[in-house]
Amino acid sequence: MASNLKYSAVLKNGQQDQITAKVGASGAYDIYDGTQPTNPDTAVTTQNLLATLNCSATFAAAASGGVLTANAISNGTGTAAAGAGKTASWYRLRTSGGTAVVDGSVGTSGCDLNLTSTTIAQGQTVSVSSSTCTNGQ
Repeated sequence: MASNLKYSAVLKNGQQDQITAKVGASGAYDIYDGTQPTNPDTAVTTQNLLATLNCSATFAAAASGGVLTANAISNGTGTAAAGAGKTASWYRLRTSGGTAVVDGSVGTSGCDLNLTSTTIAQGQTVSVSSSTCTNGQ
């Protein structure tokens, strides 16, 4: 028989709460263009850092129903690498010390991190409309 793992709500919430624990105080979302790496342990190579958005001192409240919803995320500003405008496609959530914790999709709806616009230009304000992490099992 093929693998058919299913997780209890308690385990799902615990897994999601580990994201908050690992991000620690004052983490940040780094927003990139290009192809998302295999996982957060894979180095960023040719992708451009388009903006950085700082998280609240506590990343998120306790998970509920296997969903972790981030607390307030500060607006960021488009970097020099964004130039006249590049399309954001993924993010890397990291600790304040730079350790990668989670990578996810970026869009304007239906993504892990929803921005008001995915086109980012140098000096432009970048803001988030919502951010969630879901454990689907």
